Amino acid sequence: MDRIKEEAIAALKEGFDGVLGLRKRWGHIGPYLFRKPEELEFLEIEPKYNLANTIKSILKSRPDLRIAAVVRGCDVRAIYKLQEKGEIELKSERLRFINVECSYEQALKCNCEKPIYNTFDCTGCWSCLEACKENAIKRINICPILVPDEYNQGLSYRKAIYIKYPQAVPLKAVRDKDACLKLSGVLDCKGCERACQANAILIEDEEKIEEINVGAIIFASGLKTFDPSGLTTYNYRNYKNVLTSLEFERILSASGPTMGKLLRLSDGKEPKKIAWLQCVGSRDVNTHTYCSSVCCMYAIKEAVIAKEHASEELDCAIFYMDMRTYGKEYEKYYERAKEEGVRFIRCRIHTILENPATGNLMLRYVDEDGQINEEEFDLVVLSVGFELSAKSKEMFLSLGINATEDGFLLTDSFNPVCLSKKGMYACGTLTDPKDIPSSVIESSAASCEAQILLNNARNTLTKKKEIPPERNVLGERPRIGVFICHCGINIGGVISIDELKEYAKKLPFVEYVEDNLYTCSQDTQEKITEVIKEKGLNRIVVAACTPRTHEPLFQETLINAGLNKYLFEMVNIRNQDSWVHKDFPDDATEKAKDLIRMAVAKVALMEPLKEEELGIKKDVLVVGGGIAGMTAAKSLSKQGFKVYLVEKEKQLGGQAKNLFQTWKGDNVQERLNQLIKEIESDSNIKVFLGSEIIDVEGFVGNFKTSIKENNKTTVIEHGAVIIATGATEYKPKEYMYGKDPRIITALELDKKLIKGEDLSNLRSVVFIQCVGSREPERPYCSKVCCTHSIKNALYLK
Repeated sequence: MDRIKEEAIAALKEGFDGVLGLRKRWGHIGPYLFRKPEELEFLEIEPKYNLANTIKSILKSRPDLRIAAVVRGCDVRAIYKLQEKGEIELKSERLRFINVECSYEQALKCNCEKPIYNTFDCTGCWSCLEACKENAIKRINICPILVPDEYNQGLSYRKAIYIKYPQAVPLKAVRDKDACLKLSGVLDCKGCERACQANAILIEDEEKIEEINVGAIIFASGLKTFDPSGLTTYNYRNYKNVLTSLEFERILSASGPTMGKLLRLSDGKEPKKIAWLQCVGSRDVNTHTYCSSVCCMYAIKEAVIAKEHASEELDCAIFYMDMRTYGKEYEKYYERAKEEGVRFIRCRIHTILENPATGNLMLRYVDEDGQINEEEFDLVVLSVGFELSAKSKEMFLSLGINATEDGFLLTDSFNPVCLSKKGMYACGTLTDPKDIPSSVIESSAASCEAQILLNNARNTLTKKKEIPPERNVLGERPRIGVFICHCGINIGGVISIDELKEYAKKLPFVEYVEDNLYTCSQDTQEKITEVIKEKGLNRIVVAACTPRTHEPLFQETLINAGLNKYLFEMVNIRNQDSWVHKDFPDDATEKAKDLIRMAVAKVALMEPLKEEELGIKKDVLVVGGGIAGMTAAKSLSKQGFKVYLVEKEKQLGGQAKNLFQTWKGDNVQERLNQLIKEIESDSNIKVFLGSEIIDVEGFVGNFKTSIKENNKTTVIEHGAVIIATGATEYKPKEYMYGKDPRIITALELDKKLIKGEDLSNLRSVVFIQCVGSREPERPYCSKVCCTHSIKNALYLK
């Protein structure tokens, strides 16, 4: 209250004609224009009272007045909306806000989730209760502005000052300069700056341009999803129940607008039938002619997960042109979706029509038998493809980096991350559309190329990480903390977290129990660190997902809290419980109790372990002398490592020896021979031909491997192994292969082309695809066959 009065007095002294606030008169509290400082002793801030219309009346009836107003966030937001509707004109020199922060109780009662238009209908101040993550100090964010949340694809709202998303790194609040009243010049609002107890917000702060000197640049800015608004046949934006695939992802997410509940945003009802339309914005001469690579698999995934989220039987139908399931175990997932009842209909939908009475959507299509069908769905999901953003195109053009006709960065077939300018590299979808595993592989390749370039500067700027001293807990009674993760709804949607918490509290030596939406998020890690210190915990149990990926993260948290990282036990109640028992929530909850009880019993007996540093061998063994193995060996050699390259054949090259050219027309044999010469002349690379590995012993960083070469055994010592043994061509037992010389494999055709055999007498050639692939014995797509056949077919023509 003192701060509010001080600001009000300051406004009057600056020449404002009055301060609008609340005053008790004749037994009632209502609006009052305070004109003198001494009157402010009668200023009231309770109860909540909407002043927006009063301010509107004053501004319209007395255009000569300059006023300050003591308001809550909902008032400011309502006034801002009145300006957007053209009912008032706001000028910062005429109106100043003096902000009132709501109490936690008031904020929790808020039910205003959308912009206020009729201010008298507002029953709360809107969602103004948040935690300021700066220095872990809490505050109330009274920012009055709500704008569509980009993270949730505009399906929900965020404030002008906000945390980008629950697991953002770093987990810091940012200001939207276009939406902020102060930064956009609409009003002199400093509510967030006053509210932040950490003094983390500098309202007058401006963007700065920093220049940094680097030796290499890696571009990994990715692509954006195609906006189908321009495709009138789909009526996206016109029909509320037509969503993009990314919007549907947010609906399935526990941090999304429906908290992971499968609901239609138009009416809050659970859909019974959902259709996915493939290749929207891809493989289309009107939009983009290329395939976006990921749409088939994410549509299958969304359909499977939607069925898991549905409370009743859900009918899922995917309308597709071609199903491209060429990744590791993707074909198996495709078959699993079929078994679980996902329908796959091969056709391209032209138009979506809406039933105005229900909001349902009608699809009319021709099936593979030529029959015309009409089917009604509750939701339609558009599987949108990728495209390069205009800003990215502008940046790459200004840098003079070569690109393809489609806008993707141009790279070489044998150097897929190297750009046209030396020292610049790209990875991920900038070079062409690809999925996450492929993007991760490329990111490693790009960083490897940068390391080769900067090899001489290695470790010159390395800083040793400072870690807190380790607390001696020997002899202490176990004080165990148990942290239970919801993992969105992966765990919390099946297992009763409240039951687990109450159960864990009663276990021996357990001093503290807490549950979190995402225990792996940065803010939770910081909180665990503080709880360990505050509660004096000396052993930790985390019940969450798999330790294979997350155990190192939690061990790092223990180190930051001053605990030995081995005083930790992780319980996998997701993969080993909620995922496999999703249809039996009660049993899954009981199993989770057992798992936590065992973990608590185990961790109570744990003692600190001490790590010892051991010397490691810096040589590397590469098994396989094809293009992959030779490229790995060459990269390691350029970074200064000695490499042992083992190939079972009498010469290097692997399957590449049988390839004629790439689909781009690059001569494979020329590039292969050049690479072999580089390997053979490299003093850092020792090549073993016609060799095989007969024995391996040792451990990480210190291996001994026995290599047999021409009846001679050589033992080498090395610290790491790269397996690059490749694969062999399937030799068919079907299609009369081996019985008629005219029936050959794709690689056998390549061999003929390499030798320059005369094939001019051929009149017709048939390419039969997926021979030995995508069948029960080999349930996977071999990925390269389609392009390989098309390339050779075009060459033969």
